[in-house]
Amino acid sequence: MTTDLILAFAGYAFVTSITPGPNNAMLLASGANFGFWRTLPHIAGINLGFGAMVLAVGLGAGAIFTIYPVLYLILKIVGAAYLAYLAWLIATATSIEGSGQSGKPMTFLGAAAFQWVNPKAWIMVVGAISTYLSPAGSWMQVALLTTIYVLVNLPCIIVWAGFGQIVRRLLTDRALVWFNRAMALLLVVSLYPVVFELTAMLQGRR
Repeated sequence: MTTDLILAFAGYAFVTSITPGPNNAMLLASGANFGFWRTLPHIAGINLGFGAMVLAVGLGAGAIFTIYPVLYLILKIVGAAYLAYLAWLIATATSIEGSGQSGKPMTFLGAAAFQWVNPKAWIMVVGAISTYLSPAGSWMQVALLTTIYVLVNLPCIIVWAGFGQIVRRLLTDRALVWFNRAMALLLVVSLYPVVFELTAMLQGRR
C-alpha cells in the first residue's frame, strides 16, 4: 500500500470511529453511569473485537453472506433486537449506583461480541475492505488495515467514554435519568437505517 492510501484509510478510520453510533453512545452512557475506569473493559472489547472483525472479513469471512444472504438478514434482525434491548437497559437506569444494568458496565467479551451484531460496525468494515483492500490483497495488507483501524479507533472511543466521565461529575441522579433516556433514544434513532434496510430486504424476498 502507498503512503497516500494509508493516510486516506487512516482518515476513513478516524471519521467512522469518532462519529456517533451505537458503540459511542453506549460508551458515553457507561462513562456517565460507571466512570471512565470501570468502562475500560468495554473500551478494550470494542477496540479489539472490532479489530478481529476487520481481520476476519478482510481474510474472506464476509463472503459467507454472499453465499448465504439469509444469514445477513438474520444478523440484521438480531442486531436490531439487541440494540433495542440495550436502549431499554440504558433508559431504565435510575442512578449511578442503582441502574437497570445492575450496577455493572459491559464486559470485555460482551463488547467484543456486540461488534458482530452492530450494524454500524458492519458498514464500517465492509466499506473499509471493499474500498481500500486490493482484489488480490495479501494477508499482510489485511493485517496492516486492521492495525491502522485499531490504532485510530482506540483514542476516538476513549474520547466518548472520557466525555461520559465529565457528564458523570456534572449530573445529579435525577438529571442522569434524563441523560440515560436521551442516550437510549439516540440508540433507537440509530436503528432507523437498519429498520429501513430490513423492510426493503423482507419486501424483496416476497
